[in-house]
Amino acid sequence: MEKRMKAMMREMKVVSKEQKSIKEGQRQVGAKLQAINFECGQLRRETNRIIQQTTTTQIRLALMFNILKARKEGDFAKVHQLTALLR
Repeated sequence: MEKRMKAMMREMKVVSKEQKSIKEGQRQVGAKLQAINFECGQLRRETNRIIQQTTTTQIRLALMFNILKARKEGDFAKVHQLTALLR
């Protein structure tokens, strides 16, 4: 009976160590997941900023094209108006 108790106690110590190891692994995974979520947020913000810049650039290019088109047509009032928008 005493041998059985000692064996159970050793087994309990092994299980306790395994549980601590599992908890540490879970903590590390949680920390990595948090870092990944933070990085995803940063990438999302950067992507949105690039999209905004691209949109602004497309608008500016369209204005420039329309300025050239108005100059070609001799519509200088429109050229003035579009140039003011471009600024």
